[in-house]
Amino acid sequence: MTDQNKIQLASLFINWAGEEVLRMDELPPSGSSREYVRITGSKKVAIGVFNPDVKENIAFLTFSRHFREKGLPVPEIYAVAADNLLYLEEDLGNMTLFSYLTEVREQQGFTQELIGIYEKVLDMLVRFQTEAGPSVDYSVCYPRAAFDKQSMLWDLHYFKYYFLKLARVPFDEQLLEDDFHRFADYLVSAGQDYFLYRDFQSRNVMLLRGEPYFIDYQGGRRGALYYDLASLLYDAKADLPEKVRARLRDHYLEQLSKKIKTDPQTFGQYFHGFVLIRIMQALGAYGFRGFYEQKAHFLQSIPFALQNMEHLLQELSLPVELPELRKVWEAIVANESLRSFPQAYPGLTVRITSFSYKNGIPMDESGHGGGFVFDCRALPNPGRLEQYRDLTGRDAPVIQFLDERREVQEFLEQVKALTGRSVENYLQRNFHHLMINFGCTGGQHRSVYMAEHLAAYLKEKYEVKVVLKHRELNVEG
Repeated sequence: MTDQNKIQLASLFINWAGEEVLRMDELPPSGSSREYVRITGSKKVAIGVFNPDVKENIAFLTFSRHFREKGLPVPEIYAVAADNLLYLEEDLGNMTLFSYLTEVREQQGFTQELIGIYEKVLDMLVRFQTEAGPSVDYSVCYPRAAFDKQSMLWDLHYFKYYFLKLARVPFDEQLLEDDFHRFADYLVSAGQDYFLYRDFQSRNVMLLRGEPYFIDYQGGRRGALYYDLASLLYDAKADLPEKVRARLRDHYLEQLSKKIKTDPQTFGQYFHGFVLIRIMQALGAYGFRGFYEQKAHFLQSIPFALQNMEHLLQELSLPVELPELRKVWEAIVANESLRSFPQAYPGLTVRITSFSYKNGIPMDESGHGGGFVFDCRALPNPGRLEQYRDLTGRDAPVIQFLDERREVQEFLEQVKALTGRSVENYLQRNFHHLMINFGCTGGQHRSVYMAEHLAAYLKEKYEVKVVLKHRELNVEG
């Protein structure tokens, strides 16, 4: 984020909060051109946003105000710049449903607690669709006011050009185009009477004090009920178990039937169709990012999407004939090379280690050499003060001490910039290892603090595996 944008956001914060800015911490970027910074005052905190796309901003701000009026858990908008390029919103923390799902699942599996959270999310989806939807100002929708046939064809062509062609999947161009139109006509017949969130997936649900909050609905528009449910339940990386999907779909139908009349058989047919178009849209995105932009980690999502498609095709029954499209679906599901990207591209592992210079610089365990060694001994040393001597850089008093030192924060931002450039380059070039070391006198305070903060930053910003080790503390993770 530019200094000028930070200055303007700081001014918005001061006018809103009535207090000075103590800290501004840049947050990991989204998949768009939006930039975020967490602004902290003495008592208040807010997220500052810059987005050069004014129409997208107007849609988000308009929807946000409307949803809050309806009692839906979305971020409160605190202040907006006159040009609609910058605004302040409520800070909902850093925990997404996806990150929580990943953390819990690794340790405990798919628990009843996780199912309960998903049920809460689906309860809110019904409310977005049926309570807020009828009175949404669809005139601000961007780029279109409805998920209509034109929008569907855009997604289908995206799938064709960025996935099928780049993955070298054979098809008859004219026959496939005919099927695209037949498929879109069928999906449009489901109606477009509800609010369609468009990107209703686990990364766009925040968890705050155990309750779901919702973000990134600026692409919302009028549409059918089924698409958002398909987006959540068939989110490729979330990889929900099939039994859980069935249970959650039943829960959604139960809640929806309290609001509107629904026929389960008709619902099931349309739902399968919308799952397929959502999977194809996602495959187009993975192909664009992975094949075209050479960001190999996006290719790792392809096997999950194909697994979902394969299961769906086994029970698929659509009241419309799509011979060429079905042939394409079956071809990509049977393509072993498309289903083996995790083996072909195992992704990037970043090893971050804190250490004491007294015991030497850590050895490179990958055998590839290179990486970074940052000397933290020029930073303020809390270990010299009696109250911090027996603590480490993982303890709250030490963290607060270092958080409040301007030179520490400047050093950390420079480290993020340097290592971030390498991570992005390594991801594009399919490299698999990067080593980053932080050294200080005892390997207990400053180096530990830096290693912890960089690890959290890289985990949040990039799809990489981070291995964190505090050598002198004999602690990993």
